[in-house]
Amino acid sequence: MPETRPFAVLFDLDGTLIDSIALLLASMKHTFHGRSRQPSDDEWIQGLGTPLPKQLTPYVESDEDRERLLNRYRTFQMENHDRLMAQYAGVIDTLALLYQRGHPMGVVTSKGNMMMERGLKFIGADDYIEVAIGYDSVHIHKPDPYPVRAALEKLEYKPTEAVFVGDSPHDIQSGNEAGVITIGALWGPFRRDQLEAYHPSYFLDDIKGLPALLDRIATENAG
Repeated sequence: MPETRPFAVLFDLDGTLIDSIALLLASMKHTFHGRSRQPSDDEWIQGLGTPLPKQLTPYVESDEDRERLLNRYRTFQMENHDRLMAQYAGVIDTLALLYQRGHPMGVVTSKGNMMMERGLKFIGADDYIEVAIGYDSVHIHKPDPYPVRAALEKLEYKPTEAVFVGDSPHDIQSGNEAGVITIGALWGPFRRDQLEAYHPSYFLDDIKGLPALLDRIATENAG
């Protein structure tokens, strides 16, 4: 039998690698301040993982209105990024271990590329990420499988050789349709029962358990 290579590991960004929930909710509240129609915190969180213009669309009056809100949101996010951003415990140690073990790693997010790169640098993950697919990298976005496939193409990996770790239903849908092994990240804002309906291949409570889970998946696949 030919020797198998280590799994490629793809990650979502917000709610998976970076704890940006406080920043995203503050950006939303600033953007909609004073408007009669605005999302609740829960409604906004449900849309995480999809592109920002799509998230804004149900609450705008016109394309021009959406553009104004988009600029307002992004300006606030840029100005308050480092103040409100946080990192999950164990992320960098886990990425370092996976890197040492030879796993190629990528990010697949609906966030704009500039903010994606800033978030990765903020937590010190940019040295470990080989491929980063953001909103500006592709013309079709999650929950479509296209961005996951784009990352795999750049890594030169087949779907059966890859896992996608994400915290939202949009991540799980995208990964499942792309044919990769999906892992529901339970340290983000989505609960297990919110993800179960989308049928991730596995659940993970703590990112520090990812190396052991990858060993288990490899053993199961070999069997």
